[in-house]
Amino acid sequence: MIKQILGRFPKKPSKSGDKDPIGRSGASVSNPPRGAERASGHTPIISSSGLSYGDGQHPGNGNNSRVNNGNSSAFELLPGFKDVPNAEKNNLFVKKLNLCCVTFDFSDPTKSMKEKEVKRQTLLELVDYVASANQKFPEIVMQETTRMVSLNLFRTLTTPPRENNISAYDLDEDEPVMDPAWSHLQIVYELFLRFIQSPETDAKLAKRYIDHSFVLRLLDLFDSEDPREREYLKMILHRVYGKFMVHRPVIRKAINNTFYQFIYETEKHNGIAELLEILGSIINGFALPLKEEHKLFLIRALIPLHKPKCIAMYHQQLSYCITQFVEKDCKLSDTVIRGLLKYWPITNSNKEVMFLGELEEILEATQPAEFQKCMVPLFRQIARCLNSSHFQLLRDHCFCGTMTISRV
Repeated sequence: MIKQILGRFPKKPSKSGDKDPIGRSGASVSNPPRGAERASGHTPIISSSGLSYGDGQHPGNGNNSRVNNGNSSAFELLPGFKDVPNAEKNNLFVKKLNLCCVTFDFSDPTKSMKEKEVKRQTLLELVDYVASANQKFPEIVMQETTRMVSLNLFRTLTTPPRENNISAYDLDEDEPVMDPAWSHLQIVYELFLRFIQSPETDAKLAKRYIDHSFVLRLLDLFDSEDPREREYLKMILHRVYGKFMVHRPVIRKAINNTFYQFIYETEKHNGIAELLEILGSIINGFALPLKEEHKLFLIRALIPLHKPKCIAMYHQQLSYCITQFVEKDCKLSDTVIRGLLKYWPITNSNKEVMFLGELEEILEATQPAEFQKCMVPLFRQIARCLNSSHFQLLRDHCFCGTMTISRV
């Protein structure tokens, strides 16, 4: 009887349904697409101005907000840029960015097919618009572009762990893991790359949104197992380093810390080669005389990178960075050669071959005065290696020994 009486009263709405995350009543929320609520852990941002999803939120305000279920009619292509007057193009650009803040589950290609295609077409329009821009981007465009990029790219990289041994990094046997969401991620990366390198992007304004936190999260993505993503990240970080001088010390320090963790803790990181490739360009631009900070980076990070077993993954890029230092300052050759001898492999012939190739390049840039400082330990190492039965190792040792003797 009591239950029947209570059942006649209207149910009190739950606290979570009273208001959306930015304080408006739930009745004023526009309906989201059906595919949005099925997104993998992500839901659309609510519009603060009645426009498309995601409008009016700052990048630092958190993850996508939840919205009520609805139909897919709201998730439609917006008008093209050619269909609106020039005065309205920036507003339309922001609307399209907001629509692209919705993320989807790509593990099942049959889910939200229409909505995914709408987003893909919108992203392509944004790329074309940024590439053809002929006037400075206003601050709202920079803010919303950064927010859209953050919501799409910054995610937990969930890949199956590999065993921590040399076989786990055999590039000939292991197939790289391809992200199923790449059809969208690639366009987002392309859009951000064009936005960064566009002359219409004012670095003084953009650095308010592409801040230290943003750059550090960008660097975290270098651990992606998808080589296509790492290639885009490498190009973008190059542009960020060149355009935003305020971020240069932060980028160098973050790369330094990544190397420390890789060398002394995990020996597992997918982007060491790409990070070293970026550093190769950075080292090439170092002014002379070299700062003490840069010399310490060589001694504490680059030289110890010869220690991990998976050095084959990044040795070419590492050797280039080391040689750049020696060519910049020939007095560093003694330090570098002694560092190589410290980490010289004992039982790994393939690794010894790599060391010899690097040593050859270093000796070519070494001056006689510096060579004489490390001559004795170098000859001792070559003498030990001449006993090797590895045909390539024996050949390279003989060649390296000839080069070394010619320096005397």
